[in-house]
Amino acid sequence: MRAGPGLWFSLLTAVMWGMLPVAMVLVLGKLDVVSITWARFAFATVCVGLFLFQRKQLPKLQLLDPGRRWLLLVAVLGLLGNFLLYLLGLDLLNPEATQTIIQIAPILLLFGSVWLNGERMAPLEWAGALLLMLGLGLFFNQKLASLFSAMTGETLGVLSMLAAGLSWTVYGLVQKQLLQTLSSIQLTFLIYAAGTVLLLVFISPLALLQLSLFQYGALLFCCLNMVLGYGAFTEAMRVWQAAKVSAVIALAPVFTILTMQIAVRVLPEHFASSDLNALAYIGALTVVAGSMLAALGKQVSCRR
Repeated sequence: MRAGPGLWFSLLTAVMWGMLPVAMVLVLGKLDVVSITWARFAFATVCVGLFLFQRKQLPKLQLLDPGRRWLLLVAVLGLLGNFLLYLLGLDLLNPEATQTIIQIAPILLLFGSVWLNGERMAPLEWAGALLLMLGLGLFFNQKLASLFSAMTGETLGVLSMLAAGLSWTVYGLVQKQLLQTLSSIQLTFLIYAAGTVLLLVFISPLALLQLSLFQYGALLFCCLNMVLGYGAFTEAMRVWQAAKVSAVIALAPVFTILTMQIAVRVLPEHFASSDLNALAYIGALTVVAGSMLAALGKQVSCRR
């Protein structure tokens, strides 16, 4: 295990994923969520496919038995659901909120592993989960009353983000089973390719042709972000412990907040301040701390 490269690849993933919702805001005003997701999946399919083709490592579906093919379909639907629901939530919330709420996904994956595989949660993992929930409450301290008193747009956004986290959990749990047969990059390619085909009939081709040059640049960044972010994540998982990778990636909301602060000042015609108070920022940091603690909890407990 190499700590140096693992740390840098993990940090790159956190930065890329942290900047993503800010760039998405520039595209959401012009493109629907399905077309954006299709463009990202298609771009990633081509990039990953060319990489595997050059190495003569393209996956063969015939190696998968019927049961695993069904699992592959569930994984595709899980990741697609995550991408689509995330964008729906981003359309109703600010980038800082979406990136903070989605931190619940690793916690849900942890609970899912406990339920399916009979794993036990260490005390520090429970503490991390509770800290994360406390942080979410602090983050929304200005809007708690409205979130629970009526079905507002923000309420729908929060529900959409929670559903996105649940969808990612399904993908993560199924992925563990499929990785027994395929390498991570081969599985990634199959999921991207299948998602591209499934979304093809739902996209708006004319809308894709009506973007400004600036919006094309933002969309290209979102596409590159998918390839580089997940590529860095895969490489980090290969050279470093999974718990430490997850802990570093939990910093993504911090990079989202920093990116938004810069975007509001540099591009005020495209971005508006989220008007978060000090308690909300403390809540975001508490969510990050809870996510990191949950990620490292089992490893720390085992050492003890």
